[in-house]
Amino acid sequence: MRKIGLIGGTSWHSTIVYYRLINELVGEKIGAQANPELILYSLNIELMREQNKEKINNKYLEVARTLQEAGAEAIVICANTPHMVFPFVQPEIDIPILHIADAIGKEASKKELKTLGLLGNRPTMKGNFISSHLSEKYDIDTLIPVDEYIDKCHHFVSNELTQGIFSTEAKIFFIKQMQKLREKGAEGIILGCTELPMLLSEHDFDLPMIATTTLHAQMAADFILGN
Repeated sequence: MRKIGLIGGTSWHSTIVYYRLINELVGEKIGAQANPELILYSLNIELMREQNKEKINNKYLEVARTLQEAGAEAIVICANTPHMVFPFVQPEIDIPILHIADAIGKEASKKELKTLGLLGNRPTMKGNFISSHLSEKYDIDTLIPVDEYIDKCHHFVSNELTQGIFSTEAKIFFIKQMQKLREKGAEGIILGCTELPMLLSEHDFDLPMIATTTLHAQMAADFILGN
């Protein structure tokens, strides 16, 4: 089995889910009597909250190099938003970062979805690190909520979900946003915050929901197993 390094902590709630899923998915193939070797570096989420891009880039590069030196053969960033560092970090290390947008793109292509709604925090929705990756590699268009709802999406993600609060108010709000995205042409919805699948299930809405956490964890498990 190949060894991967996990960069977590943003938030630690989603990092736990990644760790559990990767172990479970690998365990399905090798048996419950064993588990893969993983190297976990958990960051302080305050780094992301500062929104200092240079500081974030440099810290993720430092951590990526630490994991590489510790023997990791690939890196998994256990959240959506920190993938903003990919263009800066990947050229500076010798092992691959398994990009979350590849997990999304492969699943959407399998389902023949060409237009996806994207929900998450402000940097994830307004940034291009997921949308451009999907457009360039998979010819998939991405839609986001209108500007008047961006702040409220960000509020629920940053002030509730990443702190382990999963309220009925937040669930109703995101379901309404999915309805609006469908009206704009979305054929499926990217749950682009690793805590969103803890709030919403596939039974809550009648479009395909692409849960980035599960797909990304499967991508990691496949790499570990050499698939």
